[in-house]
Amino acid sequence: MGEQGQAELVLGVEQIKKLLPHRAPFLFIERLTDILPFESANGWKAIGFNEPHFQGHFPEYSVMPGVLIIEALAQTAGALIVHSMALDKTPLVFFMGIDKARFRKPVVPGDVLRLHVKALQHRGPVWKFEGKAYVGDALSADGEFSAMIRADNMG
Repeated sequence: MGEQGQAELVLGVEQIKKLLPHRAPFLFIERLTDILPFESANGWKAIGFNEPHFQGHFPEYSVMPGVLIIEALAQTAGALIVHSMALDKTPLVFFMGIDKARFRKPVVPGDVLRLHVKALQHRGPVWKFEGKAYVGDALSADGEFSAMIRADNMG
């Protein structure tokens, strides 16, 4: 890990797969950058025209479902915290709630999402985050969400 207050190296999709149990077509982040352990990070997702959700969600006008943008923000937050914890066994991250979600600009094939998350607070295994999804400099979606980190994997 980097020194306190310094951004970390870039994590690619293979490293992210070691942090999260998600796999295609449900892994929605491809890179993790600007990591400040336990504080903030940027996730990245290039939106391709052949993604499965485009087959049934407005097939004549491909728009990424807003709930998947929120899921991508949550995965970015989960990857940030799990990477920061540096555990031997990958914990599970469970969504607990979504507040103040707003969808401001459609995300379409060819866009690249930058998913900025910031930890707001945590008590024990429960974390609260603020997330903002951008396409270029334009805010596409934002909201607050909470998650529980289960290091025991319920087993």
